Amino acid sequence: MALNLCLSLSFLISVLFLFKLARRSKSKPKTNLNLPPFPPKLPFIGNLHQFGTLPHRALRDLSLKYGDIMMLQLGQMQTPTLVVSSADVAMEITKSHDLAFSDRPQNTAANILFYGCTDFAFELYGENWRQKRKISVVEFLSSKRVQSFKAIREEEVAQLVKKLREASRSDEKVVNLSEMIVSTSNNIACKCALGRKFAGDGYSRVKELAREVMIHLTAFTVRDYFPWLGWVDVVTGKIQKYKATAEALDGLFDEVIAENLRVKREGQQHFKNKVFLDVLLQLQEDNTHSFHLTKNDIKAILTVSFNDDISRSQIIF
Repeated sequence: MALNLCLSLSFLISVLFLFKLARRSKSKPKTNLNLPPFPPKLPFIGNLHQFGTLPHRALRDLSLKYGDIMMLQLGQMQTPTLVVSSADVAMEITKSHDLAFSDRPQNTAANILFYGCTDFAFELYGENWRQKRKISVVEFLSSKRVQSFKAIREEEVAQLVKKLREASRSDEKVVNLSEMIVSTSNNIACKCALGRKFAGDGYSRVKELAREVMIHLTAFTVRDYFPWLGWVDVVTGKIQKYKATAEALDGLFDEVIAENLRVKREGQQHFKNKVFLDVLLQLQEDNTHSFHLTKNDIKAILTVSFNDDISRSQIIF
């Protein structure tokens, strides 16, 4: 009953907004802008109705008609969306116009899941973004750092081979090889980023959280396209789901960081070489940079680093 009332009220407000938008567009002076071609759009919703259930195919069909570069209007967004469907044009943009296209949309899910977009994936271009990206590239993705994780990779692959050998000697007729490879990949990612791997319920928890993050980031959130209708996401429970996942991730990282600090106080060490979390905590302690890494900054960077690897392995297999 309450949901039907909310939807009816939303429809009424939408109709009133359409009339207001139509009147404003008539009185608005026309300007000659050198814009890329764009498909016809509807008031209020723009080109959203042309996406359908398979947006990637819809964009492909539109690009065949309107060219490799086209402009779309998605909902009530003030900034138009430029769609590039050519590898050559995309390369030209990233090489010659990278600063103009360096920012990513900070949608509702990213703001909630990544601590107000303080990570290097969604943070707006600037000095903080450059510093965080530099830390991630140098301290986590450089050839030297990747080589330092060789022992971790060899240990986990050896465990995988051992499990396969034991399975071949047992009476098991079926082995879920995809699940075993995904588990090995996840363990490597977690040990390189956090200094520990998760087993049993902990592994299921991490895997499910990574899956939820990917789902939330790609979900349709009303307020991202119609800000004044943001209350719909609250009524439908979508915002509560985002916050629940964010709180679970936050608790996981608090637990890992507390364990890391405890191990250091006791003079122990998980691995011979530092993992990514060790590096981030050391940078926070040194405080010699022009910017200061907060605890939320560290957790946001970790969210991107290990969640990206885990989600990618789940998608591949």
